[in-house]
Amino acid sequence: MIELVSDERCIDCDICVRVCPTNVFDAVPGGHPVIARKEDCQTCFMCELYCPADALFVAPEADETVPQREDDLHERGLLGGYRAAVGWRPGQAPGAARDQSFRLLALGGPRPTPPGAALAKPAGEPPHSPTQSP
Repeated sequence: MIELVSDERCIDCDICVRVCPTNVFDAVPGGHPVIARKEDCQTCFMCELYCPADALFVAPEADETVPQREDDLHERGLLGGYRAAVGWRPGQAPGAARDQSFRLLALGGPRPTPPGAALAKPAGEPPHSPTQSP
């Protein structure tokens, strides 16, 4: 759930206001956006991902408030931490680029079955008409 808009880091761009799918924030003319409808937060992290100043903190707890202190979050490197983890910072490799799980396939293990493959008919088998039973 959204817990903090940093007074120190916020640049008043209102991107968080625009990207929030549940309208949690209110823009404040000449000031930082405010968390106006916290209970509507879906913990989707969109605001934290798009914040260019790493001024937001979304706690992973979706159903409860977890009070946070800005200085503590800063000290622990959590402001903008989610954005860093998925590779959304300028000049950073995307998180998918760091995922090495594809190397497991090179070891010759079983390959995942593509969706719908179980329904496919073996090659050379005639298709059934809608009036025939399979």
